[in-house]
Amino acid sequence: MTQLLRHPETGELAFDGLSLKTLAQQFGTPTYVYSRTAIEDNWRTLDQAFEAYPHSLHYAVKANSNLAVLHCLAKLGSGFDIVSGGELHRVLTAGGDPSKVVFSGVAKSDQDINYAIERGVGCFNIESIAEVDRLQRIASKHDKAIKVGVRVNPDVDPKTHPYISTGLTTAKFGIAIERALEVYQTIDSLSHLIVHSVACHIGSQITQTRPFSDALDKVLNLVDALNNVGIQIDQLDLGGGLGIRYKDEQPPSMQSYVTALLETLQSRRCTLPIALEPGRAIVGNAGVLLTRVEYLKTRPAGSEQGKQFCVVDAGMNDLLRPALYQAFHDIVNVTLRADEYALDLDVVGPVCETADVLGYDRKLAVEADDVLAVLGCGAYSFVMASHYNSRPKPCEILISDGIAHCVRQRETLNDLVSGESLLPS
Repeated sequence: MTQLLRHPETGELAFDGLSLKTLAQQFGTPTYVYSRTAIEDNWRTLDQAFEAYPHSLHYAVKANSNLAVLHCLAKLGSGFDIVSGGELHRVLTAGGDPSKVVFSGVAKSDQDINYAIERGVGCFNIESIAEVDRLQRIASKHDKAIKVGVRVNPDVDPKTHPYISTGLTTAKFGIAIERALEVYQTIDSLSHLIVHSVACHIGSQITQTRPFSDALDKVLNLVDALNNVGIQIDQLDLGGGLGIRYKDEQPPSMQSYVTALLETLQSRRCTLPIALEPGRAIVGNAGVLLTRVEYLKTRPAGSEQGKQFCVVDAGMNDLLRPALYQAFHDIVNVTLRADEYALDLDVVGPVCETADVLGYDRKLAVEADDVLAVLGCGAYSFVMASHYNSRPKPCEILISDGIAHCVRQRETLNDLVSGESLLPS
């Protein structure tokens, strides 16, 4: 992560030019810290990789939905990929253009669809045959013709964790590609649905280009079949899923990723515009979680039995990924301490669950009250935070032009019970 550097004299860790120790003192812990520079640079790098080829980027809001992050991307001209009415509300509040929004998701409610149509969402990605009927009914009520794509399931293995693999026949997402032709023919016959795109998203944290190319090849077979029955496609929505480095992964560069897609298109003589829905690749390594060491639980001198623990104030309610799918996040002390004092420690949180472990068997030279930085926490981190154990959610900081802005206040104890009430006497 290029935004992380240690001061050559003090050894103190800085993120995007600001001392993480100072930020922890100023804002408290746990605290998420993001780099605007990194977010914008990642978006521009992916955008420029296409050069002159027609394309659009729709940032996946589920990765990090903070309003300030969305606002930065909206100012770059980004579109957005959403999966709920709540995410649409966030995009609109942040200044996003509704015509650049793609509404995905397997369980769009009547309320969600009504809200999206009223706000002028650009396209709906259909994920079931039943959804076709629902969209037609609601669009007819509004007397608005809406653009739709069908999210097809190409049964391509992205070689990633099962929980974030979405393109296999065992996944709940999309429509089997073998059934897609008949679904498109149904859509084409309806009064208020307009065929716009073929959509495909095979998973997340993918570290090879081959699965993307294989999925695209199957999508292009479908496009050919649609052309044969007189149904024209305007765009290929190829989703997201490009991985980042958390530990020792070697994901392809954004340029390699785009080149693989364009080479596949060229081999098939296809010139359709591409839409991508990147999330993790834009924000994943643009954020860290700061947490303070509360206690060290170490073995007595001379004993070699039992685990040793570094107990911190951030838990699985703040960062769920390690407990949910055994995700690895590097953990470093923001203060440089001598290696000879390092211990093999499990970094654990305060939540009353054995699964509340941020990192197993980490070699750390650490003392009580030190601040640790959990790296790679820009994506799928705060967005999964909960109030489990009645713990207030942490604050979020966005560094912009060398200034740390608090873009979400730390919750208070009163925030925990806001909206609840006792029974009447």
